[in-house]
Amino acid sequence: MNRIITFMIFMFGLISTLSAQESYSQDTILMGSSFRFTALNKSNIIAQQSVNLAIEEVIRIEKLISSWDDFSQTSQINRMAGVSPVKVSIELLLLIERTLKISEISNGYFDISFASIDQIWNFTDSISTIPTQLQLEQSVEKINYKNISIDKKDTTIFLLEKGMKIGFGSIGKGYAANRAKMIMVNNGIKSGVVNAGGDLIAWGTKENNKLWSIGVVDPFNKNETTLWLDVDDMAVVTSGNYEKYLTINGKRYCHIVNPKTGWPVSGLVSVTIMCRDAELADALATTVFVLGLTDGLNLINHLEGVEGVLISENGSMHYSHNLKK
Repeated sequence: MNRIITFMIFMFGLISTLSAQESYSQDTILMGSSFRFTALNKSNIIAQQSVNLAIEEVIRIEKLISSWDDFSQTSQINRMAGVSPVKVSIELLLLIERTLKISEISNGYFDISFASIDQIWNFTDSISTIPTQLQLEQSVEKINYKNISIDKKDTTIFLLEKGMKIGFGSIGKGYAANRAKMIMVNNGIKSGVVNAGGDLIAWGTKENNKLWSIGVVDPFNKNETTLWLDVDDMAVVTSGNYEKYLTINGKRYCHIVNPKTGWPVSGLVSVTIMCRDAELADALATTVFVLGLTDGLNLINHLEGVEGVLISENGSMHYSHNLKK
């Protein structure tokens, strides 16, 4: 469930000395996305060291969870699907265990075995015909989180059906953002931001004790901002349908696909999730998008510490209970 997420993030006075603190930022490409790391500290050297350590951590995580790396544990799990369990690190096992909990609470609308889908929708090249109903049904027949077996005693993962695959496209960058923040905090960074390809987590304050100001792009005009959020110790993740889509016979088909039906979803154009955990926010953004307005808001409102803003195709904005004015 890859998605392109666009944020407009304004961090005033980013490369200056503010409140006796040095601000240091670095942009780089990691996990196939643009990352930005920002650290504030009285020592610019410590700020730079912290960012470098955070980058090293994201590189390590990518080697662990990448399905494109033939040597990763994830690739080994996929190769041995339907054959035998694979010994993995406790870190990967616990990450997969957390994904299964999200699958349970979302009734399977979040599912890392979505990687098993037959890519009959090609959102990088133009296609002129809609897949048949049979093709759609066959494309999702191996998606089933209940067929992911975890053995905590032996620390193994087993995909029970041959042809199954797992992938972390809807949670991996959020997990990486969490870990990068932890590394920076442990290195003395009390204020900072990690923007992991749009999965953003911020903590502390910027100059003059002001909160970090994050603008969510207007899905109908990417040059405008539709919503401003002032955050402290908060993750913000937006999923939208305005960057990647197909147009067939005059109808637009979103790149976010329902894992149960194989059909691109409709109804919403943007979902923004806010909570303290970037991993959870990452997973929920796409999940809520698939669930739609009513069921998506219902899920958010039943999760403690999670808030959301949903924008419908008609432009109306909908807020979770605690965000209502």
